[in-house]
Amino acid sequence: MGKFGDRLRAFSTNRWLVFVAAMWLQSMAGIGYLFGAISPVVKAALGYNQRQLAALGVAKDLGDCVGFFAGSLSAVLPSWAMLLIGAAQNFLGYGWLWLIVTRQVPALPLWMMCVLIFVGTNGETYFNTTALVTCIQNFPKSRGPTVGIMKGFAGLCSAILTQLYAVMHTPDHATLVFMVAVGPSLVAIGLMFIIRPVGGHRQVRPSDKNSFLFIYTICLLLASYLVGVMLVQDFMQLSDNMVNFLTVILLILLILPIAIPVTLTLSPKAQHPTEEALLSEPSKGETSTSQEKEDQPEVILSEVEEEKPKDIDSLPPSERRKRIAELQTKLVQAAARGGVRIRRQPHRGENFTLMQAWVKADFWLIWFSLLLGSGSGLTVIDNLGQMSQSVGFKDPHIFVSLTSIWNFLGRVGGGYFSEIIVREHTYPRHVALAIAQILMAAGHFLFAMAWPGTMYIGTFLVGLGYGAHWAIVPAAVSELFGVKHFGAMYNFLTVANPAGSLVFSGLIASNLYDSEAEKQAQQHHMAAPRLLHNMGLLVDGPLKCEGSVCFFVSSLIMSAFCVVGAGLSLIIVQRTKRVYAHLYRSVRT
Repeated sequence: MGKFGDRLRAFSTNRWLVFVAAMWLQSMAGIGYLFGAISPVVKAALGYNQRQLAALGVAKDLGDCVGFFAGSLSAVLPSWAMLLIGAAQNFLGYGWLWLIVTRQVPALPLWMMCVLIFVGTNGETYFNTTALVTCIQNFPKSRGPTVGIMKGFAGLCSAILTQLYAVMHTPDHATLVFMVAVGPSLVAIGLMFIIRPVGGHRQVRPSDKNSFLFIYTICLLLASYLVGVMLVQDFMQLSDNMVNFLTVILLILLILPIAIPVTLTLSPKAQHPTEEALLSEPSKGETSTSQEKEDQPEVILSEVEEEKPKDIDSLPPSERRKRIAELQTKLVQAAARGGVRIRRQPHRGENFTLMQAWVKADFWLIWFSLLLGSGSGLTVIDNLGQMSQSVGFKDPHIFVSLTSIWNFLGRVGGGYFSEIIVREHTYPRHVALAIAQILMAAGHFLFAMAWPGTMYIGTFLVGLGYGAHWAIVPAAVSELFGVKHFGAMYNFLTVANPAGSLVFSGLIASNLYDSEAEKQAQQHHMAAPRLLHNMGLLVDGPLKCEGSVCFFVSSLIMSAFCVVGAGLSLIIVQRTKRVYAHLYRSVRT
């Protein structure tokens, strides 16, 4: 009995158990991607037009990305409390929406409906923050794979819940709203005492590389399986038993990763875990020199970084230390005379507060690069229906589903390849982001050209690139600005997503689309859109635009700005390559 108790205790504190539980949580934490599936239900039940529905979409985007409260609370509340708050918000917002859609309670004014959508969707920021912060603490030197896998499973939420909805075989589409309200909340409550920091940096094993490889294999199988299932269900009419069988296979694939903590718990005791130093701490091999480096001038005063000549970094190490020592001596003398005020600020790679990060150029370069890349990607995701219909596709469902899969692969792949860059080459992670943004620029260009087949290729490139942002950027921020206040910084960075969407979708793409639609209406001798709407002829909202011209200019603009974003990413690479060389030097030795 004692041996069984020890094994059970070891299993409950295994960092891989926490990792797998966080994967399951994240597979329910992407409910924002389901808005396209539940919006027709809301529109039909409440009689909304397209403009009113767009207002709910904006509220959804804000709830999905504005996580200031979640980020701030993550530094003071335990993980279980964070998940409980998220579950309560999710259930309240979407549960009330379900009651309204099923006419069990009276409808609310539009602004209150926006508040409901915001509150319900904002619950997932607590899920995301808890999963990311906990897993980064448990896997401090595997941040790329960790963030990529976590964010990847969030992107699969819509595909998973849609498949579970298909099993219910119900014609009532409001049931999907009920699943959105109940499913994520139940999963969060069920896992809230499992997802927590367990001292994962002291549980490193030689088999960890194989464990990550197993997770990546499951990810690829899941993506391939879901693509196949979606294509089959889109082109064939399957029986209920076949749908049930396909869903059982999906659940098995989701459960399979639990084999990792089970195997590690049952493995022989000869495989003792070792300790993994945090990135901001020196490795054992560097212990003897770490104190010397702390006594060296270059890590004492932040003014040294600001005042040193640009060519000083190219000098030999001995000459560089001498020049920095001279510069610091001058600064100390100036401080004694009252000429300057010496302050101790954290350096990149140490723990920053959000306020301290705000005054760093690197932080804002990362934010604007994210705005240009992810903002243009979200614009495509939100407008896929109109984009596909404008070039002759009647049903946009296949492109929405495929983009979800490419988004998932981009997140997983972005984490994997960026980790190779930092570990094997000790080079900044933003190299991978620059490549992703160039791929997105190519995808936007293909959307503009609207050649045969470019919808498929464009969604593939933009989906991959967009997903890569959410694996690379959080990992890079945790490396450059520390883990202690990572939750607050991550949730501030996510504001770049709706901000970019507001610029590209709300100001550029929508106005250009409406302008072209009105031109086409005039060419067909149609009356003004407002008059037709009053006559009841425009029941689905604004006029529809047809042809490649609808998104030609806006796609070219987004393509150009993705190139600008790649340029910003390369600037970040140039500014932070010495930091990464220091952080990951011990990994290569």
